[in-house]
Amino acid sequence: MTHTDNGSSPAAPAARGRAADTSRGEQTRQAIVTSAIRLFGEAGYEKTTMRAIAADAGVSVGNAYYYFPAKEALVSEFYLELQREHLARVEPILASGTSFGDRLAAILREGIEVWAPHHAFAGRFIGIAAVPGSPVSPFSAESAQARELATSIFHRLVDSTETKMDPQLRARLPQLLWLAQLGLVVYWVHDTTPGQRRTRAVVDLAVPYLEYLVGASRMKIFKPLTTRGLALLETLWPHATR
Repeated sequence: MTHTDNGSSPAAPAARGRAADTSRGEQTRQAIVTSAIRLFGEAGYEKTTMRAIAADAGVSVGNAYYYFPAKEALVSEFYLELQREHLARVEPILASGTSFGDRLAAILREGIEVWAPHHAFAGRFIGIAAVPGSPVSPFSAESAQARELATSIFHRLVDSTETKMDPQLRARLPQLLWLAQLGLVVYWVHDTTPGQRRTRAVVDLAVPYLEYLVGASRMKIFKPLTTRGLALLETLWPHATR
């Protein structure tokens, strides 16, 4: 291999150039997402055009479409960013070794903190996701990456807990917890109390009750209820497998 006078290989400048291009590309991508989310909140999703987003982000319309072929892709990217932030914030919680209920409550509270800055216009995004066949639905193929990130949190929680429970429930509990979190998000969207105080109270009250039910599932008397509940999950979400 040949080297330049300063000791580096000829490929080094090219590698640095590619890294710089990647960095600029990520900055451009992030600028487009940031502009889109702000404009969606100000003007509404339907009234916001890709041209307006591109102008606000300081890029060409063609460049905006290069990164995001449609507005739905921007919403999907926004969801994915929220999931990444949530995952980063709960890492210390997952590693804390506290009880199942304490960690679950902390995970849900951190989710509320991640969503909090977007409460004013979150309802509009929920409306988009609720449209049948929407690519930004949490159950869509397009949302698979965000969904897998979200459920991975609950998989890790369940895998690390020492709480005894029905084995079948343990296998499906991560998906059940993710569905519960979705329900919490919908409630949070409609919570008009200061700082969504009522949603936080729901977490404080519901988690101990849920922890009790999870522990009770190992008792024979609750086996029929557990079996029926899991069958209901299978009906609602046939692909809710590990």
